Amino acid sequence: MAFPTQAEIIVIGGGIVGASTAYHLAKFGAKDVLLLERKKLTSGSTFHAAGLVGQLRSSANITRLLKQSVEIYRTLEAETGQATGWKMNGGLRLACNAERMTEIRRQATTARSFGLDMHLLSPKEALALWPLMDISDLVGAAFLPTDGQANPSDITLSLAKGARQHGVRIVEDVEVTDLLLRDGRAAGVVTSQGSIACETIVICAGQWSKEIGRMAGILVPCNRSSINI
Repeated sequence: MAFPTQAEIIVIGGGIVGASTAYHLAKFGAKDVLLLERKKLTSGSTFHAAGLVGQLRSSANITRLLKQSVEIYRTLEAETGQATGWKMNGGLRLACNAERMTEIRRQATTARSFGLDMHLLSPKEALALWPLMDISDLVGAAFLPTDGQANPSDITLSLAKGARQHGVRIVEDVEVTDLLLRDGRAAGVVTSQGSIACETIVICAGQWSKEIGRMAGILVPCNRSSINI
């Protein structure tokens, strides 16, 4: 494949966030998406992720996003033929004092309001799920059966394959060295192999996102995974 010289949307970063962004853009109808990775897919911070997927958060929007992630992980391997390592083995939350148990009861109520079926358990019921546990100081627990774990690298490769199936171009071993702006808006990127014109840039470079953001004169907070310009 010849090195591209233009695209409508350029996604910078080939980790799980970049691959997922490219995958969803294509599924939502974007026709000219290009993903650039400075080394190989998953070679950055994605490679070190634990892969634990717990859905319940204090934010309703984040919880909905994680629920959607689980739905995708459950069907992605069948869609792409690429293994994800997804195991829906559930998640236990433990309480070793009364205050923590009160918090867990509140979490269970919150979970139900978000459409998650979290079960309150006695210590013996929790032990049946995790026999290696010492329950001598356990007051109670909660179990969310749709939580699970996956291999982040495998999910990334599966998302990348799905993105390709929907027309996304993915180029590895290309480092973005500068961003091109016109009247304060994205106009392209400069890479180690040449410049590429575009209309939209999505920065999904993990721990390198802040550095890339500076190229456009913007601040990417450390806890932000992606940003559009």
